Amino acid sequence: MLRQLGRSPLRLLLLFCLCCGLAFGCSRSTPEPSAANQTGRIVLGTTASVSTIDPADAYGIFAGNLLYNLGDRLYGYKLGTTELEPQLATALPKISSDGLTYTIPLRTGVVFHDGTPFNAEAMAFSLNRFIQNSGSPAFLLSDLVKSVKATATHELTIQLTKPFAAFPALLAFSGVCAVSPKAYEIKKGSFQSETFVGTGAYKLVKYGTDQMRLDAFDQYWGKKPENTGIDIQFFSSPANLFNAFRTGSVDVAYQSLALGQIRTLQTGAATNGWQVVEKSGSGINYLTLNLRSPPLDKLEVRQAISAIMDRPLLQDRVFQEQIEPLYSLIPTNLDVQKPVFQAFGDRNVAKATELLTQAGYSTTNPLKLELWYRSNLVNDQLAVTTLRAIAHKKLGDLMQIDLKSVESTTAYKNLDKGAYPIFLLDWSPDFLDPDNYIQPFMECTKGSAKGGCEDGSSFLQGSFYYSDRVNQLINQSRKEQNPANRKQLFADLQNQLAKDVPFIPLWQNKDYLFAQKMVQGATLEATQKVPFSTLRKA
Repeated sequence: MLRQLGRSPLRLLLLFCLCCGLAFGCSRSTPEPSAANQTGRIVLGTTASVSTIDPADAYGIFAGNLLYNLGDRLYGYKLGTTELEPQLATALPKISSDGLTYTIPLRTGVVFHDGTPFNAEAMAFSLNRFIQNSGSPAFLLSDLVKSVKATATHELTIQLTKPFAAFPALLAFSGVCAVSPKAYEIKKGSFQSETFVGTGAYKLVKYGTDQMRLDAFDQYWGKKPENTGIDIQFFSSPANLFNAFRTGSVDVAYQSLALGQIRTLQTGAATNGWQVVEKSGSGINYLTLNLRSPPLDKLEVRQAISAIMDRPLLQDRVFQEQIEPLYSLIPTNLDVQKPVFQAFGDRNVAKATELLTQAGYSTTNPLKLELWYRSNLVNDQLAVTTLRAIAHKKLGDLMQIDLKSVESTTAYKNLDKGAYPIFLLDWSPDFLDPDNYIQPFMECTKGSAKGGCEDGSSFLQGSFYYSDRVNQLINQSRKEQNPANRKQLFADLQNQLAKDVPFIPLWQNKDYLFAQKMVQGATLEATQKVPFSTLRKA
């Protein structure tokens, strides 16, 4: 969610939690010994932190997990797939010929946690509150939605300002869940950070910075949870979460353990009966290249940098197989993905040398680059150090990389100021659609081929990339409803990405969930969500 960088910089800090070190510390509180022994309840441990669970203001990965389980949206994903299905809706929307009007039929017989009946008025209230209360994620709808109205007791009509083919996927975003009109108000800046009243399979009965308690909602309209409730225990360090899982103090561990800790649990799984759930994640890591910063304004230079990257080495030596090489900004778990950067190869010395020679560089006139990374993320430092070592070993003095670092929040404030020639960044999507891996990077709303991007996504990314063709392709992809035609448009966009090289994709994250041997139904979704309702003890 580096999408709209200036609006939500802290979102990135949640994304790559594997950077946590092995250092030991104190947990925020000791887990209640009796909790894991309560019949039917599951204890989940995490190092994540939650500052709010108000859906109109929550914009973190773990907060999104909570809302995913506490609330319902119009649409969700079939478990284990990236296929959209109706949730509070009863069918996919009816879309007008101009792509601007979405008519959505809604479920009957649904009630909120406070007993209030759910209907179209309540859903319209929830979406309008999400927009008008102006919380961190409000832009997701406010940039697109003209109006939301109840056009019948159980029919919702949404009018867009412009066509957006991925809109149903956006409606699956965890924060656009239904909330009780009796428990909330529409008022700018009005949020309830420690309460939640929705329609989901669980209701919140205790909120705390150390622990949270979720009970199964006995009036839930859908399939009832396999457990009676979830007790969430927050830990202040990966070391304490690691030890709590190994000693059985928690049933499930999620977000986030360090590289070595994950490897230890993997190797000890067979002996101890631990379950390791591994899933290709939706988060990606990439280099953003500042096209306004010489010599990165030369295409051959950008291509040479791409050619000398070594993703398999990062996968094997740095991240211990806990990442996957990535050759497009779109991850492999979306079927439109096209590995266009494979054309450059990995550690392709001949190609890099040829390109640099074409650009006028030699050992007596070497290419000198600054590569920036976030100083507070240990694994970012490991990655860039490895990449610099590869370049030096394979190209000698032909490419000289100078590493520089800055703390995350400072970096995000300065990206659009052109302060950094090359920066290693990561990204987690707001919603699972290829649009959310292309538009937030490559679109430019104001600029020119000569002057670069002056406003828009690539400006915020610190790349300043401008392409009229790309802008047109993005616009077409957002209007196109035909899946085959849309797939071709994203193929064209990925081809253009590899042709112009404003960004260099490096790796795709893996997500991990660990469960004790007596726990059944532990799974991870492609959306980085953990379904609580499938968890049960044998």
